[in-house]
Amino acid sequence: MAKMVSQCISPRQSFRVPRFSSARPMLSSRLAIGYANPSFCGVKRSNRPSFIAAALDVPKSMSSPNSESSLPLKEVIWAWCNADAVCFDVDSTVCLDEGIDELADFCGAGQAVAEWTAKAMTGSVPFEEALAARLSLFKPSLGQVEDCMEKRPPRISPGIAELVKMLKAKNVDVYLVSGGFRQMIKPVAMQLGIPPENIFANQLLFGTSGEYVGFDPSEPTSRSGGKAVAVQNIRQKCGYRTLFMVGDGATDLEARQPNGADLFICYAGVQMREAVASKADWLIFDFDELIGYLV
Repeated sequence: MAKMVSQCISPRQSFRVPRFSSARPMLSSRLAIGYANPSFCGVKRSNRPSFIAAALDVPKSMSSPNSESSLPLKEVIWAWCNADAVCFDVDSTVCLDEGIDELADFCGAGQAVAEWTAKAMTGSVPFEEALAARLSLFKPSLGQVEDCMEKRPPRISPGIAELVKMLKAKNVDVYLVSGGFRQMIKPVAMQLGIPPENIFANQLLFGTSGEYVGFDPSEPTSRSGGKAVAVQNIRQKCGYRTLFMVGDGATDLEARQPNGADLFICYAGVQMREAVASKADWLIFDFDELIGYLV
């Protein structure tokens, strides 16, 4: 797949051609207007017009392999260079591992939990069902969570720290929207300089002795469609004009909803999920692909 879509559009950086969704004609029209009028209110004015102009000079041979595409590559690039906010999935995106799988493996239930994770990420079962099933297999205590975080700290994906730093330098707000657990995501956010209030994730619940008692069902990300709700809440609260969602799973794709994420970037650098990638606006395998357009 990576070989098939790889093309070079710049002497500095090689980029892969995205796969596009055909279900977003309204956004395509809005972005097309933006090209004709640089002051278009749908996105922020770029502070690097010369680079963007070069990036948008994409040869016709680089059009998406999806013939039904309604969103040309150049419009996605232009929107990315002018985004107001970016929401990142955490497991298999910002981090190399699936947090719940790592915790389960630490607690001795790795394989059984990993099978449920695969079902959840492909969308074959409701997320809330998969989450409850996985946790019931090993019921992690507070002590086990803390020991796991100390002995197996999260592994940050290559390039993500630089990407987040660059986005923040361009005054782009960064969020972590995850079906994982706050207890395991907060250290990652701290390492990347993302404020805790920009974390939208699940919460493990413990009893007075630290024993596992469940998870907070009021968190939007605890159920199917929850990431879409979380992103919609973010957008409504902050009034962002252009917002991206970056992730690897079906729950990340769901965030591309009206009043939610305008565009979905599928990151396949850890896991390649064909069903998700085929519906993405942009398919990437390396965060350097996104960094290159922000330089």
